[in-house]
Amino acid sequence: MKKIGLFYGSTTGRTKKVAEMIQKEFDPKSLDLYNIKDVNPSDILKYENLIFGTSAWGIGDMQDDWETFIDDLAELDLSDKKIALFGLGDQIEYPESFADGLGTLYCRIQVKDNIVGFCSTEGYKYYYSAAEKDGQFIGLVIDQDKQPELTEERIKKWVTGIKKEFK
Repeated sequence: MKKIGLFYGSTTGRTKKVAEMIQKEFDPKSLDLYNIKDVNPSDILKYENLIFGTSAWGIGDMQDDWETFIDDLAELDLSDKKIALFGLGDQIEYPESFADGLGTLYCRIQVKDNIVGFCSTEGYKYYYSAAEKDGQFIGLVIDQDKQPELTEERIKKWVTGIKKEFK
């Protein structure tokens, strides 16, 4: 498997913790972690396999560092990259905008055909999510606020599928 670049934004440390859990499910030497606040666009282009992670804030905003970086991401040619996404949200406090930061990130990636790692919405209770397309999430969705006991299992299952896509 080619080296993977995982780029995350984290304000409280929860998204960083999930990124580190994802890294452990891969061979840690095959995956480089980057906090998006410290990234240049050229860092992303070094990898053929990418993982982007963000949390949602308030009523569906992305994490602040992603908000700052997103225009740079939108300008990158990622047409030859495989991309997997993950996002955090709180389905009880924000059921009308659950994991919307992930949905915004998805919308700003120009080539959608390269996105892998869609996940079932089963086991979540919310009214609306911009991260849901055609009845499934566009990536891994984690609710560390209300379902932390499911995080490890969800990550393991998701990474198993991503490994096949990232060959």
